[in-house]
Amino acid sequence: MSLNLNRSFGCKNEELPVVCGFVAISLARDLSDFASYSPMFDASYLAAFNAKIGVVQELVEPKSETVEHKVITDRMYKILDDLISPINFLEGYLKLAGNQVPISSADFGLVQLRKSIRSRDVENALILLQRVGENIKKFRDALVAKGLTDVLAAKFTDATSSLADCKNKRFALVSSRAAMVQNNMGLLNDLNDQLSEICKIGKILYKQTDHAKLNDYTVSQMMKQVARSVKPSPAKKAVAEPA
Repeated sequence: MSLNLNRSFGCKNEELPVVCGFVAISLARDLSDFASYSPMFDASYLAAFNAKIGVVQELVEPKSETVEHKVITDRMYKILDDLISPINFLEGYLKLAGNQVPISSADFGLVQLRKSIRSRDVENALILLQRVGENIKKFRDALVAKGLTDVLAAKFTDATSSLADCKNKRFALVSSRAAMVQNNMGLLNDLNDQLSEICKIGKILYKQTDHAKLNDYTVSQMMKQVARSVKPSPAKKAVAEPA
């Protein structure tokens, strides 16, 4: 395949096979109408279109990498969730230290870190973990005097390194896939060309006779269906930990 081809379509890479899948369903339903218009639209044509859809679907969102991405993301969320108790403990030592640690929990970074964990904001959590780590070092003596242990302090540094490692793995996964898709852009463009061909004939067949079927061959209308089909479910509200 030629490298660095320009995209001939306006939707996202992962949306293209979904749009084509909808159109393939419509084409299967209306194949006799298409075949009456031109003999090129036969069962083999439809099979080839479906085969291309499958190839592109696996290219842009391979099942194995989708699972791996989910595993990495779940691991990151687990790391974040496991910080809630250490944050509460450290916040307690901070209160016990009183004026010996002359900054608030918010200035220490604990309040914002807890919020970032609840909102699954990994990027901000990493920034705040670094701030918390710096403040632990700065006020370590006063906090140790109130009960802070090396084990508890290590939970924050370990979480920082583990999150950064997961973030780098996820970035490498996404970056590698993006490069592979770009290197095979010809496959996506070819699928889009066939999509355009089918939609062009669909409009000829149904523009004056069947508005509902016309929509089935109008990409902008198909994109509305894609938006509904891939819309993420509302995130469950995090359960607040006991006071």
